[in-house]
Amino acid sequence: MKKISLLVFGLMQMMVCSQTQDLTTLAAGDHVGMNALFDDKDNLYGYVSLYSYGKTGDKTKKFEYVILDKNLNPVANKEFEGDITAASYLGYVDFKGQIILKPSMMDYSLVKSREIFTPVSMVIDPKTNTIKRKVYYDYLEDGTFKEINEPKNWKAQRKENRDEKKEKGYNYVSAVGEVKEGGYFAIEYKDYGKYINSNSIIKFDDNKKELWRYKYNTDGNKKVFTTLSILERDENYMYCIMKKVNDGQNAFSLLVIDMKTGKEASNKPIEGTLTDNTLDNIDSYGRLDNDKTFDDKVVLLGRNLDKFETIGYARMMVNKTDFTVDTRWINFVPDLKTFLPKINTSGIVENGYMLQTKDMYFMNDGSVGILTEKYKPEGQYSAPKTTDLVYIYTDKDFKIKNVQVFEKEKTKWVNSDYLFSQYLNGGKDVVFFYRDYQKDEVTRQKKWNLFINTVIDGKFKQEIIPISEKDNYAVIPYVGKEGYILLREYNEKEKFNKIRLEKLNY
Repeated sequence: MKKISLLVFGLMQMMVCSQTQDLTTLAAGDHVGMNALFDDKDNLYGYVSLYSYGKTGDKTKKFEYVILDKNLNPVANKEFEGDITAASYLGYVDFKGQIILKPSMMDYSLVKSREIFTPVSMVIDPKTNTIKRKVYYDYLEDGTFKEINEPKNWKAQRKENRDEKKEKGYNYVSAVGEVKEGGYFAIEYKDYGKYINSNSIIKFDDNKKELWRYKYNTDGNKKVFTTLSILERDENYMYCIMKKVNDGQNAFSLLVIDMKTGKEASNKPIEGTLTDNTLDNIDSYGRLDNDKTFDDKVVLLGRNLDKFETIGYARMMVNKTDFTVDTRWINFVPDLKTFLPKINTSGIVENGYMLQTKDMYFMNDGSVGILTEKYKPEGQYSAPKTTDLVYIYTDKDFKIKNVQVFEKEKTKWVNSDYLFSQYLNGGKDVVFFYRDYQKDEVTRQKKWNLFINTVIDGKFKQEIIPISEKDNYAVIPYVGKEGYILLREYNEKEKFNKIRLEKLNY
């Protein structure tokens, strides 16, 4: 285990500082957030820092964005009018290369409760450094599009839905999104409250002319119905899991829709040993990104469920060439018992601590890395706690290849000491970061270690960076460009808010 020393506030540094930036000097407003930006291939694009200047009108608030490149150089900034109900924004890069500022928190303090509305996203064109409100469309039941310029407040929207349900017996629901290759997609269905039916996926060209329509669940009711979960889409095909329910009996299939015609290219039953509940939930894993698309396949990781209890992990792999599906599973018992002798069938490892999945990593041969943390939920008289991280690494056949336990101190009231991760070497390897927070019993000084863990060619390597925090200062790590980490040091009272890149030795 290699140990590196870093003292944050100008003592001895053994890592090379590449770039420093003072966030408080980049704009005059109150700093309300910063996040990393990634392109559509998960490569680091840069960073966006947001500032608020407060209310400017009955429905507006003034903000400013500053775009930083990967080396923390400011490359663009602009003030803009956002919705008064937006407290801050999170940025991301869309498939057009635009930077989207999506409202991340609501501000209820400047409007009356009956006037609250959902704030809209903003769109930055990096080429011209211009910003505008994101254009939304409604697809109406009569087959026309309606541009949404101003969002309705929640009270008006609820009344409109009640009136429609009273008149028609159902609510017509639709959503519209843009397509990377050009044009639009819309989904639609009728919501009767206890069931839905008349589902369609519709593709339109750039002029919003309908090209094709795929209908399903046309006459669905409470006992007999069909659902569709879209797993992935490329320029040629849309890959979906179709579930048909007939009086409690489920049948699952991989439905592949031709993107040019809307016709079924394939509709094969999904065979294997995964339970119905596992298949029904394979496309989601809470807030985690649980899938990765490669040129030849789509790989998903879900919970292996026995009725509603998680008993392990399940992997689904969709072959994009012949539309076949491979399903595999590993269970806490017996598969993890060799590595974690105290684990039970529900993933409880010891003293009420369970394995809580924090992240997952997909390699191009189908192997998967699963990072978990020992977590004990809050009790009636006890705080939530976390202890060791446990990394589970499988081979291409989804059999456990190794389990690595990273021991760390018990942490209370913090749901996780895990920070973030990055793929390395073109997605073949991975590095993940976590912290181990400690307090000196004598000096009472805050101390914590930053742990850098690489898995390269299936081999683990760990480096430790001791971090010291000046009194009332906080140090927060962020993702940096490959080979670096970004450290943010701030003290709200003293208006101290700086970021810098530090080179890592892996």
